[in-house]
Amino acid sequence: MVDKIINSTSNFLFDVAEVSVGQHYYWQIGDYSVHGQVLMTSWFVFAVIGGLAFVGNSNLKAIPEGLQNLTEYITEFIRDLAKTQIGEEEYTKWVPFLGTLFLFIFVSNWSGALIPWHVLEIPGGELAAPTNDINTTVALALLTSTAYFYAGFSKKGLGYFKRYVSPAVFLLPINILEDFTKPLSLSFRLFGNILADELVVGVLVSLVPLVVPIPIMLLGLFTSGIQALVFATLAGAYIGESVEDHH
Repeated sequence: MVDKIINSTSNFLFDVAEVSVGQHYYWQIGDYSVHGQVLMTSWFVFAVIGGLAFVGNSNLKAIPEGLQNLTEYITEFIRDLAKTQIGEEEYTKWVPFLGTLFLFIFVSNWSGALIPWHVLEIPGGELAAPTNDINTTVALALLTSTAYFYAGFSKKGLGYFKRYVSPAVFLLPINILEDFTKPLSLSFRLFGNILADELVVGVLVSLVPLVVPIPIMLLGLFTSGIQALVFATLAGAYIGESVEDHH
C-alpha cells in the first residue's frame, strides 16, 4: 500500500515537471535530460543581476549617485518588506533570502516581458524566461517551504509542531494540508502568469511585429513586477508566521 502511494506521488511529480508549452532544448547529462534553455536564460539573469550589483557597488560614495542609488533603493525596499512580514526581531537574517528570491524572479519575469524568447530559435528547441518553466517555479516554492520550516524549527525546536494542533486538535489535517498547498499555489501562480504573458507577446510579435505588441509588453512589465513582489511578500509572510510566538 505504501509503495503504491509512493509510486503514485512520484508519477504525479514527474507529470507536473513536464507541464510546458513549446519545444524544450534538452541537455543530456548522464542518464538525465535537463532543460538547457532554462539554464541558459538563468545564467543570463544571474549575469544581469551580478553586473548591476558590481557596477552599482564597485565605487561606493557617501552621497549615492547613478546605479548606487538603484542598488541602495532595492536593498532598503527588501529590508522594509522583510521587517513588515517577519517582524523586527527576526527579519535581518532573512533579508538576503527574500532579496535573492525577489531579484531572481523580477529579472526573470522582466526578461520574459522585454525579450520575445519564443521568437529566438535555437536548434532543437526555443528559449524562454526561467520562470516560464514549472520546474523553476516549483524549486523556488520548495526553497520557500524549506525556509519557513527551518525558521520555525530553529527558533522553537519541537515546539514548532504545536502549530498543527492550534487552536484545536481536529484542525491537524487541515494544517498539514496547508503546508502542501502553499508551494503549489506559489509555483502555479507564478508559472501561469509568466507563461501567459510570454505567449501573448510571442504571438503578437510574430503577427504584427512593430507597434501593436508594445502596450502588451508594458502591461507585462507591470504584472511581472507584481508577481515578483507577491512571491517575495508571501515567502516573508510564511516565514513570519512560522517564527511568530503563539500564546
